[in-house]
Amino acid sequence: MEKHQQIVYVVDDDDAVRDSLLELLDSVDITGVGFASARDFLSRFDAASDGCLVLDIRMPGMSGLELQKQLLELNTSLPIIFITGHGDVPMAVDAMKRGAFEFIQKPFRDQDLLDAINSALESSGKEKHSNTERQQTLKRIESLTGREKEVLDWVVNGHPNKVIASELGISQRTVENHRAHVMEKMSVRTTANLIKQVLLASSGE
Repeated sequence: MEKHQQIVYVVDDDDAVRDSLLELLDSVDITGVGFASARDFLSRFDAASDGCLVLDIRMPGMSGLELQKQLLELNTSLPIIFITGHGDVPMAVDAMKRGAFEFIQKPFRDQDLLDAINSALESSGKEKHSNTERQQTLKRIESLTGREKEVLDWVVNGHPNKVIASELGISQRTVENHRAHVMEKMSVRTTANLIKQVLLASSGE
């Protein structure tokens, strides 16, 4: 995982806390970007960004929980690590139920936060890779002709060429040709890998 390609966004209205967290990240060669408010972060955030978000749960204006809701509406997969005070734990639990990656209770050890950040960055990287693979697979499927898509559906459902030919009213040789084109366009060599590709494409539906 190439962490230099990832960004840790730190959103906290306390300047001292925010600066301290950014210094901590810099000390271990992790790129950090700070924001003094949730609205400031939201106005500049790119949903395609790779990394994670370290977020104070209580802030004036838009709270951390409200920001989480906004990001969920944007369908972003950015992992969120909430920083909470003792009285914020019930809210943090609710945030976890809505998909937050972790919450760190004040006061916390620097290493505990770094461990959570490293885990979140690894998770984010895997998610981005999976999404990229899925988009590539969807493009490959879109490149198929209508007949090739029909053959693909029958193949994925485990039917042999003879049955496919009978069901589609075409020759077995034609099915074999279509199947070969499908394998080529999908960039796979085996039926098992073809099925994996189709399952990956449908995983986000």
